Amino acid sequence: MFSKVISSVGTICFAFLFFIDHTKAEITHTVNENDTLWTIAMDHGVSVLDIKKENNKSTNAVTVGEQLTIPEGITPEEEELLARLVSAEAKGEPYAGKVAVATVVLNRVNSPEFPNSIKEVIYEVSPTGNPSFTPVQNGTINQPADKESKKAVKEALAFEGQGHGSLFFYNPEKATNHWIATRETTTIIGNHIFAR
Repeated sequence: MFSKVISSVGTICFAFLFFIDHTKAEITHTVNENDTLWTIAMDHGVSVLDIKKENNKSTNAVTVGEQLTIPEGITPEEEELLARLVSAEAKGEPYAGKVAVATVVLNRVNSPEFPNSIKEVIYEVSPTGNPSFTPVQNGTINQPADKESKKAVKEALAFEGQGHGSLFFYNPEKATNHWIATRETTTIIGNHIFAR
């Protein structure tokens, strides 16, 4: 009798854990009066395009009370790592430049030419044997991210998939690898040239 009770309790616990594990990625957002797809994407750290795709929306219009399924975004750890990279890499650059640096990392994750995760892209070693990003090489990536860089990451996540497809950025006054200058320039922000 006791073993049957233990077995039943174990089955119930397993079923509960199974249910929780498979529903954790789905979040529902009820549209409020001042919400836009942009603000919803910023709040949840996901792209506008992903929200539209998840909800079969062809426009950016939302209505008060509408229920939107929010797709799973990046982990808090990935978001923090990306913010630390942006903070170190784009220190002293305009806000738009910080967003663009974060966007380069996200574009690399989505490109077949680069690794498939934020962490792998950030810590990737170049063909010369050095880390691809200077803050990884000099250790400044380990310093806390500033508030503006954290906001820039949220904006880059919301904007994902809508930019120029930049995969690289460099400061022409500091770059030692002249190969980067052969890439197509997508935009110039502050001291950085962005390219693909």
